Amino acid sequence: MPYDVTLIPGDGTGPEITEATRRVLEATGVEFNWHVHQAGLSVLEKTGTVLPEEVIASIRETKVGLKGPITTPVGKGFRSANVALRKSLDLYANLRPAKSFPGLRSRYENIDLIICRENTEDLYAGIEFQRGTPELDELIDFIGRATKTNLSHDAAISIKYISVPASRRIVKFAFDYARDNNRRKVTAVHKANIMKFSDGLFLQVAQEVAKEYPDIQFEDRIVDNMCMQLVQKPELYDVLVLPNLYGDILSDLSAGLIGGLGVAPGANIGADYAVFEPVHGSAPKYAGQNKVNPMAMMFSGVLMLRHLKEREAANRLESALAAVIAEGKNVTYDLKPRPDDPTAVGTSQVADAVIAKMNA
Repeated sequence: MPYDVTLIPGDGTGPEITEATRRVLEATGVEFNWHVHQAGLSVLEKTGTVLPEEVIASIRETKVGLKGPITTPVGKGFRSANVALRKSLDLYANLRPAKSFPGLRSRYENIDLIICRENTEDLYAGIEFQRGTPELDELIDFIGRATKTNLSHDAAISIKYISVPASRRIVKFAFDYARDNNRRKVTAVHKANIMKFSDGLFLQVAQEVAKEYPDIQFEDRIVDNMCMQLVQKPELYDVLVLPNLYGDILSDLSAGLIGGLGVAPGANIGADYAVFEPVHGSAPKYAGQNKVNPMAMMFSGVLMLRHLKEREAANRLESALAAVIAEGKNVTYDLKPRPDDPTAVGTSQVADAVIAKMNA
């Protein structure tokens, strides 16, 4: 029986890498009933939003989504469609593996990290006060009365919000993932030495949850030290669990350890729904050129197959991707020794090569 999956091509280069990924997923032999819905800049003018309600409704129906990248303007305009999707469906866990493969250009070998990032709170909760508004002035006056701290009114404020329920479920997610996938250790990452109440709460909850998993090793690291540790000795770490902002930063750092965002998959998972997408952006300047690397989205497809319990198909697709990378022949320009390498192939040709490896 085919799986119902909401397919969101996205914008920029999204439609190209989405089509390439759809082809390789179907080539695994797993059957899908794709529910295709548009989101992003391509529908903004028509609908007034980058994330039409019908997209969210479709994922509520299918329970699973596969999504291409969507462009978000920096510093102005509408909020990120990705953030809106996560909040609407309560996709509280951002899962971002960082795994190195022979053939990827990197300073490191044998990287195998799992980033479990809390997705709904922290500075990304969207609780902000704009400079020059009465609400900001009221907040600054309250802070002055409550803490005896005099803040400038010529400012803007974002609220860092961390709760016990959200911290507990992301830490449990990390431990459950570790247990289900035979991982050895979970490391909680924080800045509790400075932010004693917010990050201190996250650390306290992590320590409490760890007692429920005596079979999994637990430790904690301060976030700035963790950055240094990942650069110096990443082999010491396994599963990392982090509040939202630190998770965003360290997952990109981890992608840098394996060769870049072009091979970095992602998943946003909640109690009822899951959406799989590449970590990188939409790269609109390359749209329609059949040029960009689709492997991050293909590896996201591997995560989706595992979520659907199609582990054998997931392993075959991952092995085929690894073989294409190791061979180094049918890869896009970013995986070549030089970006101007004339032997680089296009997006659709990568899909052809991966399918050929699976059928070999």
